[in-house]
Amino acid sequence: MGVKIYIAPYLQQYTADTPVIEAEGQRIGECLGHLVEKFPDVKRALFDQEGKLFPHVAIFKNLSDVYPDDLAKPVTDGDELYVAYIIAGG
Repeated sequence: MGVKIYIAPYLQQYTADTPVIEAEGQRIGECLGHLVEKFPDVKRALFDQEGKLFPHVAIFKNLSDVYPDDLAKPVTDGDELYVAYIIAGG
């Protein structure tokens, strides 16, 4: 079954306009790694040169924010991850 990763519309340019990706992994980081394997361009939108999530990237697991655990949080079959940017204005 795996994990579904939902990609925000403004990030879909990095996933060939694919809004939902099936991924495998035991932790969020592994699932995002699977996403990057399928769509290498998404890496530059989500991760810095050291492989850490950019601070403006928000990851939600089953609609719950996973900060500060982010990549280390475990996932199970059927979980849903949501990837979005945190956008602020003034």
